Amino acid sequence: MQLCNVCADQTPKYRCPACKIRYCSLGCYKRHKDTCLPVKQLAPTEAKDAFNTEPWSVEDLLHEDDVTDKVPLQRLQLLGQSKELRDLLCNPHLRQLLQSIDSADTKDDAMRAAMQEPLFVEFSDQCLQIVENEAKSLTTNDW
Repeated sequence: MQLCNVCADQTPKYRCPACKIRYCSLGCYKRHKDTCLPVKQLAPTEAKDAFNTEPWSVEDLLHEDDVTDKVPLQRLQLLGQSKELRDLLCNPHLRQLLQSIDSADTKDDAMRAAMQEPLFVEFSDQCLQIVENEAKSLTTNDW
């Protein structure tokens, strides 16, 4: 489990937009901002190298309000085991759509545009079906 980079007491919920360190509260952010050293923007070729080597977690991609929609890692791993998803990912158009979303500056706009493509909707529906069906089976097995 990660700890706040400022106080080292709590689980961090936030990430500094300038230097990317993780912190847990407004108080820690206020203490941090006076000593913040912004990370330089990488050139496109450097960014590819950093993408392959820099570890990230699901929390890095979520904002505070998004935590309720977080899918547990166990269910996300089921996506990698799905033959249906692998078959869909053989389509070069779908792979291009996913790459364009991943590299977009405004992910929300890119997602809205992709949702107009039937192939992407099929892919999204399949992903949801896999994680939601697993969620239902987990809750029914808990009884």
